[in-house]
Amino acid sequence: MKKSFVVLGGILFFLSCKPMYKTSEFKIATAPPKPDYSQTDQWAVLPNQLPTALQEIIGPQETKPADVFFIYPTLFTDKKNPAWNADYRQQNIRANVLEKSAAFQASAWCKAANLYMPFYRQAHYRIFVDSFALQGVEAGKLAYEDIKSAFEYYLTHHNQGKPIIIAAHSQGSLHAKRLVQDFFDGKPLQNQLIAAYLIGVKIEPSMFKNIPALNTPESIGGFVSWNTYKNNKLPKKYNQWYKGGIATNPLTWNNDMYSDNTAHLGVLNSDKKIYPQSLSIQVIDGMIWSSVPRIPKRFLLSFVKNYHFADINLFWGNIEENAVVRTQAWLNKYKS
Repeated sequence: MKKSFVVLGGILFFLSCKPMYKTSEFKIATAPPKPDYSQTDQWAVLPNQLPTALQEIIGPQETKPADVFFIYPTLFTDKKNPAWNADYRQQNIRANVLEKSAAFQASAWCKAANLYMPFYRQAHYRIFVDSFALQGVEAGKLAYEDIKSAFEYYLTHHNQGKPIIIAAHSQGSLHAKRLVQDFFDGKPLQNQLIAAYLIGVKIEPSMFKNIPALNTPESIGGFVSWNTYKNNKLPKKYNQWYKGGIATNPLTWNNDMYSDNTAHLGVLNSDKKIYPQSLSIQVIDGMIWSSVPRIPKRFLLSFVKNYHFADINLFWGNIEENAVVRTQAWLNKYKS
């Protein structure tokens, strides 16, 4: 049994060598009802609807000239739940999204932009387990239908021509890359794209026709992506899941293959404090290696190889600064 203890961001989950899940046949008739995004309670976060856990990280907010549309990662992991898609109406699921992903992940973009974060019928974690992956295809499609619907509602009722950041993690980034393909890639809306932060999944260089990988901190109109592992460690599925993918340096946002801790602006830890200059990184093919961050209880992380759970938390300070830089670059180009 392998266990990954998520200290950063307060996200706790377990990965097993031989995962045992209750499951059932996917049936659309038994799926939770489709969210109605005209109702504010179908959104985890709106600019005038900030959960307490998020406010504790970012403080009071003023209206920004840009928006960020954030898609949260897989939080539906209960091995005893046979459902394929999360029921966003359940209080434990909603609390998970608000107290974990909104507070410790989406918060990184709030200094730059107004945050829009929909609840959605995300697919269960087991869709990423080989023995369930084929069954889980329809669950993934259902989840994306919600994201697409939420984004369409956002464009019609909220955007008002403002520039847009797309940000996501893990399963959220799988949906986000489809969103970029469907709404931005070679489309008129591409001119409104500040950047897409497609974190925690493999994004191949040929993924988009007109959306480039960004290689400078002030570049706009493209995407960044990375997956994080402990120094000198590789996952078993490295060739399948990571190799050949874009690996952005989230400390300098350029082509540096190594960055020491002086470029690190801060880990957002579970104690809601920022710890700067606490790690260094090395960029390799398809992913980045991180040193064990110097934070309280860091000894727990010394036993963990896979830092996927902290792809955002580890670089929270750098993401926050970079989102501001790119947003200003967009405003300078299109609003000057």
